[in-house]
Amino acid sequence: MIILNMANPVILLLMLTATVLLVFLAQEIKKSYIAAIGLFGYLAILVIHVIQMVTLSGEYKILLSTLSKCIVVDFIFVLITFFAYLWVDDIEAKEKGKKSIANCLDWFWKKV
Repeated sequence: MIILNMANPVILLLMLTATVLLVFLAQEIKKSYIAAIGLFGYLAILVIHVIQMVTLSGEYKILLSTLSKCIVVDFIFVLITFFAYLWVDDIEAKEKGKKSIANCLDWFWKKV
């Protein structure tokens, strides 16, 4: 069984670097769909890890703890990229003078 071990420190560092660069690019060119690419990518990885955990056969029960760690890390990255998407969407909306998708975090963005 092939697993993208997101709990591995090297892969974790590479994914974090890629996420930061993607968010920085989205913020610089003020396009929220670029940040959404990372969000959908991490959601896809999360779904894959959950499917792997649900369909885990008896001979691979040793991988249960690794998959559990991967799912936790996936949730963290989904949360990070979701807030990054909302942030870049707010920047894009202010730039174009239109309403953003969600204004519920205005109090947070003013403090950032």
